[in-house]
Amino acid sequence: MMELVFRWGHFLAGITWIGILYYFNLIQIPYLKAVTPEAKAEAFKHLVPRALFWFRYGALATWLFGFALLGPRVPGAFLLQGPDAVIGMGAWLGTIMFLNVWLIIWPNQKKVIGLVAASPEEKVKAARLAFLASRTNFMLSIPMLFFMASSAHAPANLFG
Repeated sequence: MMELVFRWGHFLAGITWIGILYYFNLIQIPYLKAVTPEAKAEAFKHLVPRALFWFRYGALATWLFGFALLGPRVPGAFLLQGPDAVIGMGAWLGTIMFLNVWLIIWPNQKKVIGLVAASPEEKVKAARLAFLASRTNFMLSIPMLFFMASSAHAPANLFG
């Protein structure tokens, strides 16, 4: 029963996290480049903080549920050993992405949206760092999803 709870928690939180990641990279970033400064200010006041909340806590919940779901397979997965190597690749990519969210994107976005005092130059630098980390996560999500799905749905001999 707990495995079912962990699996569904991981699945739903992952949809939230990766869905918002794709929203940021495919919709919000191009939109904010194209709008007036007033529209951008409104987005940073009302939309962006709410999206970032669900983004970072979606990442946290996804990682925690995924770790719990691995259970006794954690050592084999994170050491990329045996039959747990495939899910381990997905887990490593998800871990890197999770750390990008909490250690790079969020600290820099706090400067950009004004939750932390920053000069205009610091805000530009912070926006660039957050953008690069977000774009990195966007690109890592593709192989991460491949390894996650392959661990359960690929033929057993596909990777070895």
